[in-house]
Amino acid sequence: MPRRTEQPDQARRQLVKCAGASLLLLVTPVGRAAIDRSSGVIAVRVWPAADYTRVTIEHSAPLKFTHFTIKNPERLVVDLEGVEFNGVLESLADKVAADDPNIKLVRAGRFKPGVVRLVLELKNEVKPQVFVLPPVGEYGHRLVLDVYPLEPPDPLMQLLAKSDAFAVEVPENGKKVEPGEETKSERARSGKPIVDRLVTITLDPGHGGEDPGAVGRGGSYEKHVTLAVAKRLKAKIDAEPNMRAVLTRDTDFFVPLHVRVQKARRIQSDLFVSIHADAFVRSDANGSSVFALSESGASSSAARYLAQKENAADLVGGVNLDVKDPMLARTLLDLSQTATINDSLKLGKAVLNEIGGINRLHKASVEQAGFAVLKAPDIPSILIETAFISNPEEERRLNDDAYQDKMAEAIISGIRKYFAKNPPLAKSKLARLD
Repeated sequence: MPRRTEQPDQARRQLVKCAGASLLLLVTPVGRAAIDRSSGVIAVRVWPAADYTRVTIEHSAPLKFTHFTIKNPERLVVDLEGVEFNGVLESLADKVAADDPNIKLVRAGRFKPGVVRLVLELKNEVKPQVFVLPPVGEYGHRLVLDVYPLEPPDPLMQLLAKSDAFAVEVPENGKKVEPGEETKSERARSGKPIVDRLVTITLDPGHGGEDPGAVGRGGSYEKHVTLAVAKRLKAKIDAEPNMRAVLTRDTDFFVPLHVRVQKARRIQSDLFVSIHADAFVRSDANGSSVFALSESGASSSAARYLAQKENAADLVGGVNLDVKDPMLARTLLDLSQTATINDSLKLGKAVLNEIGGINRLHKASVEQAGFAVLKAPDIPSILIETAFISNPEEERRLNDDAYQDKMAEAIISGIRKYFAKNPPLAKSKLARLD
């Protein structure tokens, strides 16, 4: 968890323009220190993760800055112009935890009149990205310092390292079996899915870090609920014969939408399941929903609204648009995915039927819209709205351990039934590296 520097205010609805449509976003900055608007600096936040550490400096007006790196020891230096050193900036030094994977410590102070200097002492050689974000929701202008390790964690290698935990002895026929695995005939008689190889499922807890997602009236953050449900679901999937789950994030940090898709493709996932908790302007809106990608427009105005709101996560969480990623175009603009969408609809229907046993369904069928996070052209992908966090009763249930476990159990049950009718095809032993 990040060190916080200001109390969250009452969530206010803000209008954000996205793709030519008006979006209603529920956004609350995270932090703990008193706001000092006289100096311009509103808040500082630190979000540590193995993938990267983000430092955010929020300001009431656009910031002028310069930055450079120094070797031996590794340091990132940022000079803020037209800013007075105050208690909020001073508190930044206390926000870096000892176990931060990338930053050793931060020093801040008055460098010369009208200039504050930040020095980030780093634990390893890094590839920093320093960029600004315009105001969105309740956030003001933000200066973002993203500290990426020069050799970032490789999800493929992490997965291969964990694979040994799944495999036991290799029998004479050369096929690896898993702990507790039944024979094919036994599984056929029991109606369980016949899975003859290790299946990988990517679980995507929505939002995270700078992007809290929707905020319930009781103060619950969508990003915390989605991570809790995803971790419970991961444990259930990992306990299944021949199945393993991988999280796009396992702590509270922001992952850009296209990076979530990239992670799933890099490890050659068989399924992609994005978990969310919806919000609406009316507190009586309720029920669970499942969505798949659409190539030809949204299946309803509500689905279109939700997709626009979820796709705006990159505006809130903050993406450096100056970084060009050739894979992004290949991933998100690949339109040859009709078969994948059909499989996504089958998966969505199986999961929706099971969720209907524990909660009212907002819609009785799988809906479709242009969700950016579902655009892997070769991985069946669904987005689950577990319930409306904006509904007080459903917000209470979303924070209940028993309900979270029931939701996770319903999802894994739907996945089992999907594979029972759609056994996974053989794949190369090596995941894609593109």
